[in-house]
Amino acid sequence: MRGSGFLAIWSDVAAQDLTDYRHWLTREHTTERVTTRGFLASRVFRAMRDDVNRFFILYELETPEVLDGDAYLARLNAPTPWSQRIMPKLGNFMRGGGTMVARAGRGEGATITALRIEKLPGNPQKLAEALVACDGVAAVQIGASDEARTSVPTTEKGMRKEEGFFSGLLLIEALDLTSLQATLQQARTIAPDVLGRASEPEVYQGMFALDARIADFG
Repeated sequence: MRGSGFLAIWSDVAAQDLTDYRHWLTREHTTERVTTRGFLASRVFRAMRDDVNRFFILYELETPEVLDGDAYLARLNAPTPWSQRIMPKLGNFMRGGGTMVARAGRGEGATITALRIEKLPGNPQKLAEALVACDGVAAVQIGASDEARTSVPTTEKGMRKEEGFFSGLLLIEALDLTSLQATLQQARTIAPDVLGRASEPEVYQGMFALDARIADFG
């Protein structure tokens, strides 16, 4: 990630809406977002589970101020017809963004976990560096959410049935599932207070990515 800000979103999609949702994400929505001033890139992941269609989206932002900046709020208050159709169908919706307070590693891993954490580590950079040293880990990032910037009322927010919030994000990117699981166990040992108040450690695989530098601006 290049910028200092992030936006993280989780949601569930019913089986009958899956094709429409995937096409909306890859053919319209991510392009709309990364062509908004201050957005640098978008990465979409899908949970490795059979009982629910769960997705995680990570947006790279130049700064956390993008979250309540004029350009992004204008988008949120003028959803496209396709977005108006999709938004009310998203379940277990969680959204938060703010500042990436720690980063370690280089590149991106295809197998990740994205944990919502309610307690930030006392030394985020130390934890990130300890975890990225584990075998098969490409990168670790820790973010602190800004509730004020992500709770601004918008048209899109009003279209969703529910929207949860979280205090922080712990993102671990690994080369494979075995490495990821071992690193999660190490994280529980190193930072039990952080992992003890985290969301379920679900495993996600990369599905789609779009960088603002190659998005269709036409």
